[in-house]
Amino acid sequence: MKDYLQFYIDGQWVDPVKPNSIEVINPATETSAGKISLGSSADIDKAVSAARRAFESYSRTSKEERIALIGKIMSVYKTRLDDLAEAVTLEMGAPITFAKRAQAVSGLGHLAVAAEILKTYEFEKDIGSSHITHEPIGVCGFITPWNWPINQIMCKVAPALAAGCTIVLKPSEVAPLDAIILAEIFRESGVPKGVFNLVNGDGPGVGEPLAAHPGVDMVSFTGSTRAGILVAQAAAKTVKRVAQELGGKSANIILDDADFKKAVGGGVLQMMSNTGQSCNAPSRMLVPAARQAEAIEIAVAALGKIKIGDTMSPETSMGPVASEAQFNKIQGLIQKGIDEGARLVAGGAGRPEGFNKGYYVRPTIFADVRNDMTIAREEIFGPVLSILPYKDEEEAIRIANDTEYGLSGYVSGEAEHAKKIAARIRAGNIHLNGAPIDFNAPFGGYKQSGNGREWGVRGFEEFLEVKAMLGFTAA
Repeated sequence: MKDYLQFYIDGQWVDPVKPNSIEVINPATETSAGKISLGSSADIDKAVSAARRAFESYSRTSKEERIALIGKIMSVYKTRLDDLAEAVTLEMGAPITFAKRAQAVSGLGHLAVAAEILKTYEFEKDIGSSHITHEPIGVCGFITPWNWPINQIMCKVAPALAAGCTIVLKPSEVAPLDAIILAEIFRESGVPKGVFNLVNGDGPGVGEPLAAHPGVDMVSFTGSTRAGILVAQAAAKTVKRVAQELGGKSANIILDDADFKKAVGGGVLQMMSNTGQSCNAPSRMLVPAARQAEAIEIAVAALGKIKIGDTMSPETSMGPVASEAQFNKIQGLIQKGIDEGARLVAGGAGRPEGFNKGYYVRPTIFADVRNDMTIAREEIFGPVLSILPYKDEEEAIRIANDTEYGLSGYVSGEAEHAKKIAARIRAGNIHLNGAPIDFNAPFGGYKQSGNGREWGVRGFEEFLEVKAMLGFTAA
């Protein structure tokens, strides 16, 4: 256990204005992984002031200077990959192998994409008689979640740095340790003081004053739709730009002409990845009604590939959920599924056999789920899959779109057939035949899954303002 009681502001580690520490809990052991301080509006004032001062010079750096800086960050980041992976494992329970192969390295992916975009992006061009420039938006306030902690930080920080913005970050108080390592990386990399600032804290104490602060030009939030609404309300007072990546309840349509074993089995493993704690998880599997029994058999068999265990063991593929609150929520929703008449075909309430501590959840599959059931409507954020039978493709499309969310969707079937179905799904990202994520493609959702886009060129442009100089005459 280690104490991380300081914040990173204006290029140095500083004490909070008011001492207020909490423990970070290792969800696998229910013991302390360290202590952090919870900040306040006074700490946010200091961080925003530092970011505003730094913006004056950093916003005027050249593309070449920022490309070089990102390159240096990448070099130092690589030396801390094991530290980042271990931090993610300790703070939110990702198995160490998954933390190394997926969680920690994701930050490098976002840095690499940001650098490549910066090399070729046209910040200035002429349209008609006007000269159009794209300029950094200013000071950015980032509020990030605990489920993919370093990924969700870096998909904001990397393009913001590339664009010439300065940053105040509030990571989740559930999983803050990786962000502290990131601040150390930035310091070693020579990121100018005030360009990146870190203040730990909770939503009311730090998130709300950050979103509402008049010195912040943009706020980017990833988290629940409920919390996203509060962030938007706080930000509205100063009419700043708000980008949100919120909840999801993604449909996974398995068409009759799909490779059924591959599509169903792969869909189960994708759902259970990261212990089901992904906003784009394919949590509603839609299968032809006549083949539901076949799908159930394949789905239950796929669970046999999952090894639940010690998060520090390289053999473990599923760890606990991130917190006691999350564990209790999932248990309640599993029971709700049973009470509302869904057919439990695997898993269920309680911890897996052999576990008497840690926030471990049994991988659970329900069949005969109707789309009006709670487990088909609410984002469970745990290893719980709902199988919904459909009578024809029109019904499958209707069910898929019958949700307040619209972050992701999945369609498996013959390629052209799958594309036609995907075109009718109201969601920001559609994965065809098990396609993985793409750091170059825009990530974000329709409806209550948020607004704006992250990743790739579209994510980079979220951090730019557009200026038109009318009547411009080139020298």
